Amino acid sequence: MARRLRLFEAFGLELEYMVVRRDDFAVAPVVDRLMIARTGAPLTDCRIGLCEASNELAAHVFELKVPRPIPDIERAEQAFAGAITQANRILAREGCALLPGPMHPTMDPKRESGIWPHEGREIYEAYDRVFNVHGHGWFNLQSCHINLPFADDGEFGLLHAAVILLLPFLPALAAGSPFREGRLTSWRDTRLDTYRGNQKRFPLIAGQIVPEPVFTEADYRREILQPMMRQVAVANGDGIFQEGWLNSRGAIARFHRGAIEIRVLDVQECPLADMAIASLVIATLGTLVELHGDDILRLARLSTTARRKRQLLACARHGLAAELILPELREAFGVNARVRGARGFWRHILGRFAGDSIPARYAEVIELILRRGNLADRLLAFHRRNCAVRSFPAMLSALTTCLAENKQFNS
Repeated sequence: MARRLRLFEAFGLELEYMVVRRDDFAVAPVVDRLMIARTGAPLTDCRIGLCEASNELAAHVFELKVPRPIPDIERAEQAFAGAITQANRILAREGCALLPGPMHPTMDPKRESGIWPHEGREIYEAYDRVFNVHGHGWFNLQSCHINLPFADDGEFGLLHAAVILLLPFLPALAAGSPFREGRLTSWRDTRLDTYRGNQKRFPLIAGQIVPEPVFTEADYRREILQPMMRQVAVANGDGIFQEGWLNSRGAIARFHRGAIEIRVLDVQECPLADMAIASLVIATLGTLVELHGDDILRLARLSTTARRKRQLLACARHGLAAELILPELREAFGVNARVRGARGFWRHILGRFAGDSIPARYAEVIELILRRGNLADRLLAFHRRNCAVRSFPAMLSALTTCLAENKQFNS
């Protein structure tokens, strides 16, 4: 049996992308052709460069991940960038390319794309019967996932507490989805607004998005997983819904592999930006655990889960301009009382809390975000400088270039 990784020893990283046509940037449900080009068959997984690629529910979306947890995030960035280059070469034969960003700004999911038609489709079809997946919440949401290991129950408790404390502020930094179906929404992170109502028929699946403050596997199963499975039992006669797939909180405990998966981050315009944000998130969580030790469990209980959800949604709606409302900020992060908003919070994190623990080039990426705005802010600035509908083709062209060249979108 393989040794379990310890806290912050290595990290699993995943990025989701859309395939679009190069001529008009409409989504192209041709991920199966990419798989065929790599393996000779429409398999659900293949190897591209140093990464693994897999299909998603939608036939136009695929996921890249490092094949095993990696201790060096800059190496992960290089692996992602190389795999994207190879995937784009294959897709170019189909007149297509990869598009970054958490939501396609003009896509109509009821008309475009479809469910993956090959291996594993029975699971997706079951989800469609229960949730009707032909909507933005299933066909138009791309994110960056960070998988953080824990070796035992004690480490799980520390890590889960740290994640609960930090999670509400992540959308302010990573928000990149201010549009839906060609219209401006009132959210910087429309993906997260959409995500939270994705499975509203069974509200225990996503809970309050921010996980409940439970710190042992037994308590997690009793208070989160078992109630969720009882709620969906009415629609689970064939047993297709398993707790490992169903739990949709913004951070999910994966006990079978000893990891917590963070899922609230909008995927950015390039691996450089994604890995910079991931690096800062990991460094901040590590600093929280190092500073507070077992007392971090007490800090994670200082606010209700409902109040943390309000903070999360404030950051999703207003981004870096969101007001800070959680009382534990000063004690947990050492934030000065004069810091009133999310931008000041992240400036404090970068400058005085965890910034020394990330590579200098990633600190520069975060500095640009804090100075020019998160991806949503920069997309909005681009949109305002251009004529409404005509801005979207230019915006999508610029985003595909950013991904292909691994550079930030700098409006």
